[in-house]
Amino acid sequence: MVVSEQARVSLVTGGSRGIGRAICLALARPGDVVAFNHFDPDEEAATETLKLIEAKGAKAYAQKFDVSDPAQVAAFVETLVNEHGRLDVLVNNAGITMDNLLVRMSLEQFERVLKVNLVGTFVCLQAAAKVMMKQRSGAIVNLASVVAAIGNAGQANYSASKAGVVALTKTAAKELASRGVRVNAVAPGFIETDMTAKLPEKIVEAMKATIPMGRTGQPEDVADVVAFLCSDASRYLTGQLLHVGGGMYM
Repeated sequence: MVVSEQARVSLVTGGSRGIGRAICLALARPGDVVAFNHFDPDEEAATETLKLIEAKGAKAYAQKFDVSDPAQVAAFVETLVNEHGRLDVLVNNAGITMDNLLVRMSLEQFERVLKVNLVGTFVCLQAAAKVMMKQRSGAIVNLASVVAAIGNAGQANYSASKAGVVALTKTAAKELASRGVRVNAVAPGFIETDMTAKLPEKIVEAMKATIPMGRTGQPEDVADVVAFLCSDASRYLTGQLLHVGGGMYM
């Protein structure tokens, strides 16, 4: 089913929970198509996200695949485009952490995080760009992190991966602008997710003390900014990095 001219087709990676789920819901408008991938061990969270998207009147799709695998990504994008005629939005949200101090971090830990967070972003961006360049339209948003700018002890791999995402965003924006494709990035600060819920209260309070607005963020705080960057309201923005962290980094 090819969607109408007014409907929008979006793909969100890592969309089953947390910030990814909030982004899916922020993009879900009546009549739109919102597809997402996940890599959860079971389908429970993805099923719940599908229901929430459909409750907003949008058509929802979900599939489990590895964002760093070009064949799996290309197959999903091809299926989406064949069925709906185009791809208007890509949000690269999928990411992992494997924290350890620099001198204790294994090469496998370093490479695995870069493969998912940076290589995965590249693979998905490349697949979407090929479609969007032919359409001469599209919006891509990559999820970076505040640690790309300030670093964080125990996260050499994660910080490096997210700094790479920022540089990739700016390069892609320059290459794709003439074809009507915009590429921007969002850098969340301390956001309440399953990942941060595992941190000791003492660390949470210490992080909160560095935030001028005096509170941690919610997934919706990030999702609303991503939705703005995917909309026509940001039609003259490309190559930008927006920090969403309550002033944690300025």
